[in-house]
Amino acid sequence: MSLFGLKFEANGERLMTLWNKAQSIPGGRHLFSHVAGRMAPYTGTIKALVEALSPGYARLSMADRKAIRNHLQSVHAVALVNFIEKTTGMAMVSQFPVGMRGIVTHIEVEFVKKARGRLSAECHAPKIKPASKEQYVVCTDVTDQEGTIVAHGRATWLVGLV
Repeated sequence: MSLFGLKFEANGERLMTLWNKAQSIPGGRHLFSHVAGRMAPYTGTIKALVEALSPGYARLSMADRKAIRNHLQSVHAVALVNFIEKTTGMAMVSQFPVGMRGIVTHIEVEFVKKARGRLSAECHAPKIKPASKEQYVVCTDVTDQEGTIVAHGRATWLVGLV
């Protein structure tokens, strides 16, 4: 990705540097979340907000907007899948050393109840093995404002050298 004419390669060091810099400016979390959404443009369509980030950990939230609702006036299943991928992805990428990348090869979601209102997802990713090609199963739950689980997500990430 290119931002302001600079090539941006997603790795944990660069991601964490941007996150830490964003914390020192007003609206920094929103700016960081927008930039992170541009790294994977389709994923950016859900407009998730990165609330907390550290190597191997991510907590995101997503507003309930008309653009992501279904005909039942709840958050669309595919928006929830996208949110799960984004949350697990931030937790994984935040620990990538330079020269590594990852992609989801499988994702499973159990929809527990209709999702309405502001949603949150938190992920503690498994520690990756640098310089090796491995698959990692990364899980997260999506909760509503009351803390009730609305979806369980399980993403398989294939991580390896660029």
